[in-house]
Amino acid sequence: MRIGIDVGGTNTDAAALEDGRLLAWHKSPTSRDVTEGITSALDGLLRETSRGPDAVSAVMIGTTHFVNALTERLRLLEVAVVRLALPATSAILPMPDWPPALRRSIGDHVYLAHGGYNFDGREISPLDLEELQRIAADVRRTGVRSLAISSVFSPVNRSMELRAAEFFARACPGLWISLSSDVGRIGLLERENATILNAALRDLAASVVRSLRAALGHLGISAPFFVTQNDGTLMQAEYAEAHPILTFASGPTNSMRGAAFLSDIRDGVIVDIGGTTTDVGVLVNGYPREAPSTVDVAGVRTNFRMPDVLSIGLGGGSLVTGDGRSGVTLGPESVGYRLVEDALVFGGSTLTTTDLAVAGGKARVGDPSAVAHLHPDLVAAGLREAGRMIGEAVDRVKVSAGAVPVVLVGGGAILAGEAIEGASSVTRPEGSAVANAIGAAIAHVGAEVDKVFSLDGTSRQVALQTAKDEAVLRAVEAGAAPATVEVVDVEETTLSYLPGNATRIRVKAVGDLPLTSATTRRR
Repeated sequence: MRIGIDVGGTNTDAAALEDGRLLAWHKSPTSRDVTEGITSALDGLLRETSRGPDAVSAVMIGTTHFVNALTERLRLLEVAVVRLALPATSAILPMPDWPPALRRSIGDHVYLAHGGYNFDGREISPLDLEELQRIAADVRRTGVRSLAISSVFSPVNRSMELRAAEFFARACPGLWISLSSDVGRIGLLERENATILNAALRDLAASVVRSLRAALGHLGISAPFFVTQNDGTLMQAEYAEAHPILTFASGPTNSMRGAAFLSDIRDGVIVDIGGTTTDVGVLVNGYPREAPSTVDVAGVRTNFRMPDVLSIGLGGGSLVTGDGRSGVTLGPESVGYRLVEDALVFGGSTLTTTDLAVAGGKARVGDPSAVAHLHPDLVAAGLREAGRMIGEAVDRVKVSAGAVPVVLVGGGAILAGEAIEGASSVTRPEGSAVANAIGAAIAHVGAEVDKVFSLDGTSRQVALQTAKDEAVLRAVEAGAAPATVEVVDVEETTLSYLPGNATRIRVKAVGDLPLTSATTRRR
């Protein structure tokens, strides 16, 4: 039995799967202490399955800890930033367009050093160890505990970043080190930004992983646990400690993967309505469509793997204002995890969209008599507005004018009507309320290769096969069962601005975890 957990802003969901079928699921309110919410959800799930902790073969967790910390600028470390690129790139220093408040949290510890590679792997300049020694001495003097290393075209050749990391590990014992080739794609500034953000979260990541491990231990669960990544795949908990930035969008991704599993729809639009937001994304071959090369995170341009998701401020806990006759507004403010305390149907005094759904006969939760006084015009207008917002979001993510299949998931899906503008069909699969946890439970192990090849002297077919073979090898090294690994995405872009008939090839490969007692059906 494998267990998936997803920690949302309103609820913490848990689901148990075995041999490709959903055994049970449990939903608990997210507490201020998120670990406590996970313990509660797991405890409830084990009771509902009537299984003991020994029956659990693996636990997969999706968490919002890290993106929330970045957004709220809480528990961020100061970071020493070392760019290996001189004599190139000196015109633009690291963090050139960061929000001032976030940059102050990171500190002003920027160092430019010699190194880096051209797109074809040739050195820009050799690594200067005396130069790095001077930087290490200054890092020790400042007391900075986390270091971000970036290098020009390191996704093509990362050896210089690795050598620099080995040097700083010896020169500054105990220093956390993040490498740009581990977290970002080609594109120096955006990849460097992602690496700095990752470095700022290292202390929090270590603390969160310890807490999650303690929560499992409290319930007697000794099975290995994994953390879900932005692209719908898994990483070991120890890897998550070093790469917390790779979890930022795991919630929407888990929901989309869970929706694909529950509905058997591999290509379509997924609408995940939670307590605070509605996340709308596109499924391509059973996986979320990835965002363009540049993604804005807390005002910072980055280029690490992220799903292309549109989020709007509509959820089951969204506040309702207006009387219906002169208009009504839903959200973006929400009662969040206080829904079961503040909503009218739960004995509270705040009018939420869940109250409208109950009053309109779309849901049977709480006490319906508590919303019997709501004017029919307000209820009707509010539900129409929810439908309009959802339909508009679906239309914005579509890539063609035609109607597309839509799958509704999430606890707030009660807000959607039976028909959605732009949808060829609307599916509400059984278990959709915890699609996010199911997506975590079925997640695969994955890996990605993003490289630039010169086609002068080699064929396109050889370059493609080389990239595919490397992606498969990386997936196996990450823990995937070799016989299950397959290539699920290939993207090729001609780089006309580079010499040598250059082309950029990005390949993604995924495979199953080798857990014989918890094998899920292949997607």
